[in-house]
Amino acid sequence: MALANSASSVAAMRRTVPPILLASILVLGLAACGSDSGSSDSTDASTPAGSSPAAGSDPTDASTPAGSDPTGTVDPAAPPSTSADKPDVSIPDEIPTELKVTVLEEGTGPAAATGDTVIVDYVGVRSSDGVEFDNSYDSGEPLPVELGSGGVIEGWEQGLVGAQTGAQLQLDIPADLAYGATARGDVIGENEALTFVVDVRAVIPKTDPADAPTEPGVPASTGATEVTTVDLVEGDGATAEAGQTAVLHLTLFRGDNGVELDSTWDAKPIQVPLTEGTFPGLLEGLEGMKVGGRRAITIPPDKGFGPEGSPTIGLPADTDVIMVVDLLGVY
Repeated sequence: MALANSASSVAAMRRTVPPILLASILVLGLAACGSDSGSSDSTDASTPAGSSPAAGSDPTDASTPAGSDPTGTVDPAAPPSTSADKPDVSIPDEIPTELKVTVLEEGTGPAAATGDTVIVDYVGVRSSDGVEFDNSYDSGEPLPVELGSGGVIEGWEQGLVGAQTGAQLQLDIPADLAYGATARGDVIGENEALTFVVDVRAVIPKTDPADAPTEPGVPASTGATEVTTVDLVEGDGATAEAGQTAVLHLTLFRGDNGVELDSTWDAKPIQVPLTEGTFPGLLEGLEGMKVGGRRAITIPPDKGFGPEGSPTIGLPADTDVIMVVDLLGVY
């Protein structure tokens, strides 16, 4: 795709979840629902569940198919965007010589700031003639952009500051804030101005590892027979609903003694599809949770890691788990 500045920055964007927690929660969750626990799609932190980008594909290249750089697990059976949603792009009357941001549809909620992650769908065309070079709608996989990380062209870094969830923006970007004198593939030539229409799916606030929970916040649990939840912090944002994708941080504790087993807080937040196939206890426990909240979810073995536990993360057999979830966004 024609946004990122370097292969290393793309690799950093792809790194979204510790391998142990990804394998334990997503793969064992699939196994608990009767799927093949050996599926390689869910075990690779660099690719979404059900996605099979070509080996060695480089999303920094304008010729690479759109959507090959997701940062989490997105269920292809219920994508948040489709080709039918792809907007038309009206090219500017004149080739832009400075960045112009036009709000086509207003958004709501907090405005994106440097350090936040903006999850977007987009169409990109040449400003001169409207020839399309990339879009994310065909794959149904929105792109996460961490503002200030240098992972995308400067026109995006500047143009997405202040964006709100639900907004649709047009970015008319002069060549010097795009790729300058460097041609990109067969479509983007030297000193090419670019125009994008961007749909903002979610604005995810920057998180601080110091804010990670250090204890479950609820009583110890042994022999649980059902999933129970306690809201440690009440959220005030959108409500998580079936079929959406939740963006969250998660800390996993043993239910019997409160010992921490794993956490996403030292990496980026994870994206979890709220669809069948996700870890059953987590899926049930997220129901009705609001963005901005922190919830403790107590999960019995039959909706967690099974009677055998998970030696990989230090969970004994027949042991409840408590997941403390911080819900950062939904889309």
